[in-house]
Amino acid sequence: MGEQVLVRDTDQFFRRLKPRVQVALCQLPVTVILAALAIAAPAVWPTLIQSSVFIAAIVMMVATFLGCFLVPWERLPPNAYLVIPILDLVIIGLARNGAVPAVAGLGVLAIFPVIWLSSSDTFPRTTIFLSFFGPLLIGIPTLLQKFPNISPSDIATAILLPLMMVAVSVAIRFASANVRLQRQRLEQKDAELRELLGESRNRERLLKTILDTTDVGIVAVDADGQKVLVNDQQKAFRQAAAPPGVEQPREAEQLMFGQDRVTPLPLDKRPIRRAIAGETFADYLVWLGEGASQRAVATAARIIKNDDGGFSGAVIVFSDVTGLVEALSAKEELISNVSHEFRSPLMSLVGNVDLVLDEAEALSPESVHRLEVVQRNAERLLSLVSELLVSASAVLAVHPRRTDLAGLIENSIGSVQAQADASNVSLATDVPAPLWAHADPLRISQALDNLVSNAIKYSPDGGKVTVSARRRDSWVQLKVQDTGMGISEEETSRIFTRFFRSQAARQAAIPGVGLGLSITKTIVERHGGDISCDSKPGVGTTFTLTLPAEGSAES
Repeated sequence: MGEQVLVRDTDQFFRRLKPRVQVALCQLPVTVILAALAIAAPAVWPTLIQSSVFIAAIVMMVATFLGCFLVPWERLPPNAYLVIPILDLVIIGLARNGAVPAVAGLGVLAIFPVIWLSSSDTFPRTTIFLSFFGPLLIGIPTLLQKFPNISPSDIATAILLPLMMVAVSVAIRFASANVRLQRQRLEQKDAELRELLGESRNRERLLKTILDTTDVGIVAVDADGQKVLVNDQQKAFRQAAAPPGVEQPREAEQLMFGQDRVTPLPLDKRPIRRAIAGETFADYLVWLGEGASQRAVATAARIIKNDDGGFSGAVIVFSDVTGLVEALSAKEELISNVSHEFRSPLMSLVGNVDLVLDEAEALSPESVHRLEVVQRNAERLLSLVSELLVSASAVLAVHPRRTDLAGLIENSIGSVQAQADASNVSLATDVPAPLWAHADPLRISQALDNLVSNAIKYSPDGGKVTVSARRRDSWVQLKVQDTGMGISEEETSRIFTRFFRSQAARQAAIPGVGLGLSITKTIVERHGGDISCDSKPGVGTTFTLTLPAEGSAES
């Protein structure tokens, strides 16, 4: 490849020269050698200046060299310059025969015009013919001087130089053809590269236009974490996160907050840094900016892997969800207000019914039965309102501390034992005691009660509910497994959505409003943990909770 580039560069340099300079450069070697011979002749070969033939050769050489500069080659046919190497053969023939016997071997100079003729792109047969007969005619006068005493050795010597020149001519022809082929290939490759470059630029412009048209911010980083692509929307997000007076904020300077809108996000918790660290995530909510202009942005990241499976970059997407978040907040506020308005009269109703039932001996059995129905439904409504208030809370407060999960599980099992006995469902536990976790005992008890109560509720007569827990490194894994009706895979993906109830639960008329699991998920996530559901219709359901173990709160 280096030789091809050298050939191309040399060819391009030569082609940039004017035609007169090109011809003069090709004529220069013969001119320099004969000029040096003429200058040295008076001192070294005095007989040369007495030879009219040699003097004629020098005069022709000077005239030819001057002609290289004086003739307007650019106005003549393209191959008109080939008359110069033909004249060179005549000049070399005169110089060689004029210098014999004082200077021998000047016939070898025929190689220069032969090279010139052979490197031309036209008349291949003519140039080969001239390459043989030109040098042959140079030696004929010497051969004729020996006539009739010409020996086979003299004939061989006279023919040897022409044969050598023909061989040189053929070799140069092949070399020139190879150079032309290489040049054509290079030109073809250059054209292909230019075409590919043009297509690449067009695709780049198209991609940039598409990315700048979308209302989603997009950032792409390479393996070193350097940004290689940022669209216009992302630039707008970056400007929205800029502190006052800063036009182009660095990432560390950007005002980026957590879900509570006031806690600054550490640098390693920011979306781009998480993606550079190799994390894949979705629906990671952050807040940009401060005050009334603060924007809620949902972020997601996907990793780009190389052929070896290693990290080679990432794409991070930023979506403005401020309107959606505000709508959800308004909805939650409405639910909270309505629920709060219902709660006070319901509590009053339940309290008064309890007082009346405390004096049930003064009432008829039918009145007691009706009051018990009122009490049961009022308590159910009060429970529903309480759940709505919890689910509508913007921040469900948790206060983690050193907590024995084994004790919480035991208490939870004890509180639902009567419910299990009434449903003919057996309860089992597999929990080492003690099992310490960093958790809020009140909230985790609430989550356990929700899960175990649901497991009993959805298990058939004779079913079984098992609660197990184990420590896994810096986490505690807790499972609640039942042998109930189970749900489909599609419904499993929506199980933690508020107010969602499976089709089987609705068909079986199992009471509930679909808030318990949503609240449970919120509680677990507030602890920095995770909850998942694995279920098969007709087999049962397993809920798996992951909570920080004792001593992992700082990690």
